Amino acid sequence: MAAGGCRSARRPPLCFLFVLLLAAPGAQAAGYQTCPPVKPDMLNVHLLAHTHDDVGWLKTVEQYFYGFRNDMQHAGVQYILDSVLSALAAEPSRRFVYVEMAFFSRWWRQQTNATQETVRDLVRQGRLEFANGGWVMNDEAATHYGAIVDQMTLGLRFLEDTFGSDGRPRVAWHIDPFGHSREQASLFAQMGFDGFFFGRLDYQDKQVRKGKLEMEQLWRGSSSLKPPTADLFTGVLPNGYNPPKNLCWDVLCADAPVVEDPQSPEYNADKLVQYFLKLAKTQGQYYRTKHTVMTMGSDFQYEKANLWFENLDKLIRLVNEQQQVNGSRVHVLYSTPACYLWELNKANLTWSVKEDDFFPYADGPHMFWTGYFSSRPALKRYERLSYNFLQVGGRGARELEALAGPAAAAGPYGAGSSAPLQEAMAVLQHHDAVSGTARQHVADDYARQLAAGWGPCEVLMSNALSRLSGFKEVFSFCRSLNVSVCPLSQSASRFQVIIYNPLGRTVDHMVRLPVSEGALAVNDPDGKTVPSAMVVLPGFYHQEEHSELLFAARVPALGFSIYSVARVSSQRPKARTKAVRPQISQGQVLVIKNEYIRATFNPDTGLLMKIENIDQKLWLPVDQGFFWYNASKGNKESKQASGAYIFRPSQKRPMPVSRWARTRVVKTALVQEVHQNFSAWCSQVIRLYLRQRHLELEWTVGPIPHGDGWGKEVISRFDTRLNTKGRFYTDSNGREILERRRDYRPTWKLNQTEPVAGNYYPVNSRIYITDGVTQLTVLTDRSQGGSSLQDGSLELMVHRRLLEDDSRGVGEPLLELGSGQVVRGRHLVLLDRVGRAAAGHRLLAEEVVLAPQIVLSSGHGTTYHPEAIPQTQYSGLRRELPPSVHLLTLARWGPETVLLRLEHQFAKGEDSCRNLSAPVTLDLQNLFSAFTIIHLQETTLAANQPRASASRLKWTPDTGPIAHPAPPVLDPASVTLQPMEIRTFLAQVQWQRDS
Repeated sequence: MAAGGCRSARRPPLCFLFVLLLAAPGAQAAGYQTCPPVKPDMLNVHLLAHTHDDVGWLKTVEQYFYGFRNDMQHAGVQYILDSVLSALAAEPSRRFVYVEMAFFSRWWRQQTNATQETVRDLVRQGRLEFANGGWVMNDEAATHYGAIVDQMTLGLRFLEDTFGSDGRPRVAWHIDPFGHSREQASLFAQMGFDGFFFGRLDYQDKQVRKGKLEMEQLWRGSSSLKPPTADLFTGVLPNGYNPPKNLCWDVLCADAPVVEDPQSPEYNADKLVQYFLKLAKTQGQYYRTKHTVMTMGSDFQYEKANLWFENLDKLIRLVNEQQQVNGSRVHVLYSTPACYLWELNKANLTWSVKEDDFFPYADGPHMFWTGYFSSRPALKRYERLSYNFLQVGGRGARELEALAGPAAAAGPYGAGSSAPLQEAMAVLQHHDAVSGTARQHVADDYARQLAAGWGPCEVLMSNALSRLSGFKEVFSFCRSLNVSVCPLSQSASRFQVIIYNPLGRTVDHMVRLPVSEGALAVNDPDGKTVPSAMVVLPGFYHQEEHSELLFAARVPALGFSIYSVARVSSQRPKARTKAVRPQISQGQVLVIKNEYIRATFNPDTGLLMKIENIDQKLWLPVDQGFFWYNASKGNKESKQASGAYIFRPSQKRPMPVSRWARTRVVKTALVQEVHQNFSAWCSQVIRLYLRQRHLELEWTVGPIPHGDGWGKEVISRFDTRLNTKGRFYTDSNGREILERRRDYRPTWKLNQTEPVAGNYYPVNSRIYITDGVTQLTVLTDRSQGGSSLQDGSLELMVHRRLLEDDSRGVGEPLLELGSGQVVRGRHLVLLDRVGRAAAGHRLLAEEVVLAPQIVLSSGHGTTYHPEAIPQTQYSGLRRELPPSVHLLTLARWGPETVLLRLEHQFAKGEDSCRNLSAPVTLDLQNLFSAFTIIHLQETTLAANQPRASASRLKWTPDTGPIAHPAPPVLDPASVTLQPMEIRTFLAQVQWQRDS
């Protein structure tokens, strides 16, 4: 049931009948009965008193909450909430909207029981409304869908636990993110939201929408899910998220207060009233109902809430008095996003349908917000690694915790917890965090929060691994493998390698560990020696030459394998790994190949020039190299410079870092590599592992030089002869694929002013080009900006270092120092025939995001307890999941409950070769080996509502009425997943005990 009003059992049943009679056709009134009355025959202006509290930007999260460093920015969130609470208590008609649970939950924990009860009353009355309800208001370009779901679940669970259904948000609220993804709309719809409001959209798009009266419409968030599953009513707020001009009454504003004393020389009431009436009528012309909305608040406002509310009280009274004075047809009221949405729904109109997204976003000519797709690439990678660890090691802290049961939280290594990393990861989804648009000291603090969260997760994972393997070991987590540093493997004469696989299917994984030189033998979980190799590599960024051990590991579904490594004498030649050093190959025709792929390099330049898919009898000339754009400082067309948000190159064509590369080659039985050195600050290793169906390009860029006075934006570009007809394809938050067209927008005629930046799109996991027969796909290991600026060409921005601020508020150039100067990353390249491409990039993307987690131990441990049966290989599943099914979430939810999310990871009609786009039916009974499911309840995506009782407002698209099917009857033995469907369950379980 819903907040306040008729929820109370003490109210007579007639109250429920009255509310239902008011409901829009086909809609439930739950959650809306506390809304204020409106006047149906007038223009109703809904005033939304709100604050927008960035979870880090110019100041750190702590500085914002407590009000530190007001010399940087005057902001103190704790005082905002204190002040708003007092102001709401003073006048019962007032309402307020709050969004960010990262701040609210902290404030809540500091309040007395009496204050908490006062807040509960306000929530019950609908006077304090939570919109969105996520831990943060997440970015929509640089975020992975799994991390979005996690941060929303964290915030919504807090609200459900604290306020019950009274506090459940009905409206999604993304007023500040810099562009909006289609997948975000799909996720919000599946979480049960009735509507979605945002503030930023392209300035050209907005003008067209105002003229066509399409500022509000239905957004179809999926091309696979059957409507209305992913349909979401979406509205563009008229003034971003700020107050109308001259109507800001915050301590941070300078507008004149309302003076209604005619004797005062500052009297302005008549003027303000007439101004407001004109403003309301003008604004109402662009919306289709007798309702319009005004956002009365902005960044960190309402620290002295009485300033706002006293003036709004006067404005409301004075404007409404005009109805009697001169017959005004304007009615103004305190409202909330949910109450405004409720009135739109009751209008019972048909609405136009949008099927694309809102990228890229520009707020003026030459002002495309496409730079943040790539800003701070080191932080973007750290966020993705932390997501991996939270889901993998965190499924060691979440998944392994779920498999090991209560033993994971408190075991031989102390008390472990995934909560600190969950909260840190949720903070990183904020639209000024993973986006890379915060100040340097704030970015450093985001990294600090992630690092602090890893420690308790490592303890949790150690406890879980000990419980499941039967061994008490000293576990070592190598956090610096990306720079080939791992103290245990580089110093110990023998050690164990535990590889944990979070996927629901067996994976083959090539393990690479830095070691000291010498002969090594690797044994598998059965004690058998497996092939291995040792490669001697050049140093990395002031690092000396080092050796890496390679061996192929097979890891069961949702489980681990333990391999042992030991030094051996030269008398055991079969067990020795031969150390191979790179050999200079300049001027030679160079080919690397395995069973499936052959890559050929230009003998004159050392650059990649051809890729062949041997298995599919397919080949394609592919030239790959690194280029850089000069970052604009502004010119005669516009003063706009490139910065943390804005991408604006000073020329259309980028300059090559180098037209040739010094090359070295490494060839072993397990891997073949070409090492390319382009300059002192740009290098790459192109490699093929044994039985690998893709080419791996590991690039290292930085520190980007700027002594010439120019900022630089570095790209990796792939040029082919494919006739792509101006089209290319990018993912949406790592899930569905969207077609992009150069210099084109699906819903309006674009006046293109920036032919490079205006064609950049967010690439969260993959981008591809195709001619309808052949497809070249590049997968990324973090979010980046990408495009196809010429037919057959594809580019991704890997790093950027800038000398100018772009005047969007951050106030400093994107000139990273410290560890952010040098970035190492990977691009995985697939060449396929179109019918087989989806299977390749879908399954590979799953493996990239949830790569196996590697943990080391000395191998000298003791048994977990006397009855434990030690095991060197383990699977948490009794049977593997089908390849089209992904285990998105497995986490402990309560003492005897786990949260389980299963998703179909193929789109409708996407795979024509292996039929992986077909619906899949699973038997969840006895699926897991670690526990037995006693009872299963299906919920909405964020797990805060039972699916059977959840309902959403019904909207009618202009394409015709839509059937609203009842939720399927839940049978644990027969759970069906449709293409792109995610199903979420709370499972009551019984853990298997030791024998």
